[in-house]
Amino acid sequence: MKKFFFLLLLICSNVFAQDIDIDQLNWLPNSNSFWVNSQDNIIVYDVNKLKQGTTILSNTQLKNSGFSGEIEQLVWNNDKTKVLLYTNSKKVWRANTKGDYWFFDLKTGKGRQLGTSLEKSSLMFAKFSSDNENVAYVSKHNIYVENLNSAKITPLTTDGTDKIINGTFDWVYEEELAARDGFRWNPDGKSIAFWRVDASETKFHLMINNTDALYPFTIPVEYPKAGEKPSSVKIGVIDIASLKTNWLNIPGAPDNNYLVRMEWMNNQSVMVVQLNRNQNQASIYKCDAKSGEASLIYQEKSDSWIDVFDISAGEYDVFSCQFVDNGKAFLWSSDADGWMHIYKISIDGKKKELITTENFDAYFKAYNEKTKSVYFIASPTDATQRYLYETNLDSKKTKRVTPKEFEGTNEYRFSTNGEYATHKNSNINRNSNKRLVALSGHKKIFPETADSFTKPNRNYSMEKFKVTTVDGIEIDGIMAKPLNFDPSKKYPVFFYVYGEPMATVANDEPYFYGLITPLIPAGYIGIAMDNRGTPAMKGTKWRKSIYKNIGIINTHDQAMAAKEVLKWNFIDSDKVAIHGWSGGGAMTLNLMFQFPEIYKTGIAIAAVTDQHFYDNIYTERYMGLPSENEANYTKASPVTYAKNLKGNLLYIHGTGDDNVHYKNAEVLINELIKYDKMFNLMIYPNRTHDISEGEGTSKHLFDTFINYIKEKSPPGAK
Repeated sequence: MKKFFFLLLLICSNVFAQDIDIDQLNWLPNSNSFWVNSQDNIIVYDVNKLKQGTTILSNTQLKNSGFSGEIEQLVWNNDKTKVLLYTNSKKVWRANTKGDYWFFDLKTGKGRQLGTSLEKSSLMFAKFSSDNENVAYVSKHNIYVENLNSAKITPLTTDGTDKIINGTFDWVYEEELAARDGFRWNPDGKSIAFWRVDASETKFHLMINNTDALYPFTIPVEYPKAGEKPSSVKIGVIDIASLKTNWLNIPGAPDNNYLVRMEWMNNQSVMVVQLNRNQNQASIYKCDAKSGEASLIYQEKSDSWIDVFDISAGEYDVFSCQFVDNGKAFLWSSDADGWMHIYKISIDGKKKELITTENFDAYFKAYNEKTKSVYFIASPTDATQRYLYETNLDSKKTKRVTPKEFEGTNEYRFSTNGEYATHKNSNINRNSNKRLVALSGHKKIFPETADSFTKPNRNYSMEKFKVTTVDGIEIDGIMAKPLNFDPSKKYPVFFYVYGEPMATVANDEPYFYGLITPLIPAGYIGIAMDNRGTPAMKGTKWRKSIYKNIGIINTHDQAMAAKEVLKWNFIDSDKVAIHGWSGGGAMTLNLMFQFPEIYKTGIAIAAVTDQHFYDNIYTERYMGLPSENEANYTKASPVTYAKNLKGNLLYIHGTGDDNVHYKNAEVLINELIKYDKMFNLMIYPNRTHDISEGEGTSKHLFDTFINYIKEKSPPGAK
């Protein structure tokens, strides 16, 4: 560390910290330092010396090297004397994960582009070997290593195709297992462990493009639907010197299990987390990198499914285990006892110790090796909120870290050593506010000004509520009202729904759903509620009651909760609208078709209309295989009930949706036609699941949405 900053001081100038944007702060590895990009100047700050930062790369140095483009990310070597700049990125499925990389030596300030003999903007997940001799990366489904001294590029795999995928993943692994980066250097930099996905037997779903050429053409996506076998996946270890690959002999058929996570334990051993096809058994193996022998360390089974990472966190490639006690044990999260708890398991699997002992959910976030502090997110009394808690591996004493004044939703991004974090706080009554804190005592480091708790600048009010359904289920909700709300009048109501295990919508945050908010000041009540099966911090029973009942129990809960809302004196039960997107689109259709006496107008976007059409990992996780649960697959699918439509329905879909395929729309359309049901339709050519591509698309979608509601269910109290 001292060597690194000494070098920086020799070659760089000082920059003051007053203009740091906390959202743009990026932590360096194994340190309390972070970097920011200021007009293409890369500046490093030590949290203990925030008065001034150090420019490690200037825009002049970048230009002199020939670098052009936007600095999108940095990748550091372990001793922080070298860095990779990521730029010119392109989208792969959800995110821009392929692009160009430039290497810079911070001792000399000189740099050059990597992979120049390979296709432009094709490099993925580049990272340094620990000896600083090489950089490895993926290009077009093969792994390469480039020597930093000679610039020699050596292919480590050569069989990569659109169907044989080395060092990264197919569509479904990325979408449902949050896996993108598919290789890991070992600690001494002499070998690489990597995933190899064989999608040869996985069928293509063909999307058709009618607009971009004289003749239509198809776009194939390898997409295993519910009931179809997974792609065959295995893990190999490449010796860099010999280029020989050893394959890990992990038990179980490679096309009937999932290798979800992998990390090096030491130079000789790799830890692999495996899920079975039904995702109700997790097995952790210690694998010998040379012999390939796999020894079972720990195994867990469930009556429903097992979460090996936080589904709702939106984080990719996060290893499921945190090594502690100098590698003699690891932390593992499980909700097998009724709450999401953190356990310490010895490296031989013989000893399992409960670390978070309280009867509330604890979601692991960070570990401080010096103090043995385990940090986790919890909310014992209000599932709409989030707070940081801490416990100690030795004492097991738990305390809330987030101070009392930060009521609401609290988000943290931790330094890699677990000593500092950025902190963002907000709730429905005040704007987000941000700071840099030392986790010990939650001491504020930056900015120097007092914390500002300002009211949101919005033209509607918000409040939280609870309703109890006829089944005795307590449902959390968020309500938005016009500022001139008059309780003696009756208002139309607009429900925003999702209702599946990937996300909650009734969150203690300052803004309501964006497509609905323009209607509220004109005289609408906005409502968002979380049913059973959503990832609210209410325990295992709440979250997993939806098992084999997705589309059934969540639909029932939403309808029963809506009935309670309609009892309020200020709600006009004759003017009830509903909207959801993706899983929320399916919920919208199910509610419109099954409860037409409640929901009079609906807008469903990119909906799964038949459970059989969605991918195998997601659908089978929550529904089981179709062969095991066929009756509920049919019962859960909106298309089953299309004949019951009575109200006003607008259906919207993009034909280029690689997630929820346009096939869902046409199957639903056919069923509505069959029963002579009138509806409105808006199709966006070649737009993906977000329906955001193309000039004018977002505005057109917004205008279509608002105009339809104004026509079919006009706002305004009576």
